[in-house]
Parts: sequence; structure tokens; C-alpha cells
Amino acid sequence: MMSTLSNSLLFLPPNFQHIPPTPHVSIVNFHSRVRSRSRQPKTLVFCGTTSSEKPAPSNPTMGSDVEAVPSETDRFLSLEIEEKENGMVLDLGLARKMLDWALLVSPFFFWGTTMVVMKEVMPKTGPFFVSAVRLIPAGALLIGFAAIRGRKLPAGFLAWISIILFGVVDAACFQGFLAEGLQRTSAGLGSVIIDSQPLTVAILASLLFGESIGAIGAAGLVLGVIGLLLLEVPSLSSEGSSSIWGSGEWWMLLAAQSSAVGTVMIRWVSKYSDPVMATGWHMLIGGLPLLAISILNNDPAVKGSLSELTSGDVLALLYTSIFGSAISYGVFFYNATRA
Repeated sequence: MMSTLSNSLLFLPPNFQHIPPTPHVSIVNFHSRVRSRSRQPKTLVFCGTTSSEKPAPSNPTMGSDVEAVPSETDRFLSLEIEEKENGMVLDLGLARKMLDWALLVSPFFFWGTTMVVMKEVMPKTGPFFVSAVRLIPAGALLIGFAAIRGRKLPAGFLAWISIILFGVVDAACFQGFLAEGLQRTSAGLGSVIIDSQPLTVAILASLLFGESIGAIGAAGLVLGVIGLLLLEVPSLSSEGSSSIWGSGEWWMLLAAQSSAVGTVMIRWVSKYSDPVMATGWHMLIGGLPLLAISILNNDPAVKGSLSELTSGDVLALLYTSIFGSAISYGVFFYNATRA
């Protein structure tokens, strides 16, 4: 049977004996038949290289017994293209994950460095003046940014009352406690205590929202509390103060708890207003009481020492407002509304 088939091929027309290469790819769907036995439809790909000739048309009255199979070079090229596409997808996914993690940890980096800057400029301006400058311009910047982006202004009683409460707890109390604490402790120790607020957030989220902490998370919380005790107790005993209100670490711990409550509140606030717009307004509203306290306390900046500030001091105040508040608060509360 095979010899008969091969001999019959010798008498096929020339267009069946040779299919010249073509520079293009043509896809032909047909039913391939060998005598009376039928096969499933196949897709033939004719791959050409240099010749400009087109493939000869098949005889419509005869079944085609010649199949064009892709060459090894074509297979290699297709596999190489597929690998490159998969590699690009993986690279984009990795880059996006790295960006998400950078956005997640960036507020804590800016807050930690801001405390160092605030500690340096406080003697020249006063603690509450620095706190007010950190909030009010940053709030105005964030509100303007949100408006340019087309975000809606808060509207309604519940929207404004939630923002006001949010500003009192997370802005005024947090920055006020922070200002008091920085006068009595180092910036490094203060930043460690401040950044312990995720411990309280995890506990509050579990109690209020039913979020599961898990065994590993609970173990991490216990270790975090132990670390805080190791930081707090020696400092309180060494100061010998009759009241904890004289301890800078205590004020820092209060600031951390205010920030934690504010982090939980943002979900409630976001029900009635845009989270970015609410963040800007809460900083603007929370900074006003701090400015009033600065005036009542006759901070150095209020008494006219602003003219004595150097360019480095002005840059420090700008850093605390733009990076330490506007960017870091905006990113942090945006993440808090997502997860």
C-alpha cells in the first residue's frame, strides 16, 4: 500500500511535488483525506524565508496528502517570544509588588525621620508651633491635590462631624502628645514607641471589625508589648519622677494610641467622605488648636524668632509638612481604606 502511494505521488502535478517558500504566513483550514479515510480538520502553517513566490493552489478535486510542518527554527522563535512575554509579565508583577511594599512602609520612614528634624528645630520655634506647621500647610496641600484630582468635598452633617472627631483624635491629640514627648525623650526612642501603634491597631481591628490575628500575629503582639515594656520601665524608674506625666516615653505612648485610634476611625470616616479629602481636612482642622496653644504658650516663633531661622530650619519645617504629613498621611490612610 505504501509503495503504491509513493509511486502515485510521482505522477502528481508539479504544484504538489514542490511548495516553494514564501515570505509570509498563510493559514489554510481543510479536511485532509487519504483515500476513503477521513481525518479531523487541521490548520496548516506555511512558513517562508526569502522567496517571493506564493504557494501553488491545491487541486480542489483531489484530497491533499502533503502537510506543511513548521520548521525547528520557527518553533524555537515562537518559544523564545513566549518566554520573553512571560518574563515581561513576571517583571511587571514583581515591580508592582515592590511598589506596593514601598508605599506601605514609606509613611513610617517619613515619620521617623520627621521626628529627628522636629527635635532639632523645636528649640528655635517651640514644640506646638512645629506641630501646627506640620499639619496646617500639609492639610491645605492635600485638599488642593484632592480637588485637582476631582475628589468630592465632604457634604452633610455626618461627614463633617466624623472629620472633626478624626482631626481632634488623630491630628490634634497625636501631634500635641508628640510635641510634649519630644521635649523629654530622644527622637530615636520616641520614633520606636510611636511606630508601635500597629500593635493597638491590630487589637482594635480584631475587636471592632472581627479581623483574625492568628497564632503568629498574636505571638508578634506579645513580643511587641514586651519590647515596649523593656523600653518604658527603665526610663520611668531612672527619671525618678513622682508622676508619669513627666516622662517623655509616656507622652509618646499616648501619641501612639491616638494614632492607632485614628487609623481605625478612617474606615468610619470614609463611609461619609472621600478618604484623601478627609485626611486633608482633618489635618487642617486638627492643626488649629495646636496653633492656638502655641500662641497662648508664647512659643519662640510667636515672639518673633522666625527671622532668626536659617535656610536649613526652613527646609526642616517644609520637610515635616510635605513629607512628614501630606505625603505620609495621604499614603497611610489610603492604604488603611484598602486593607
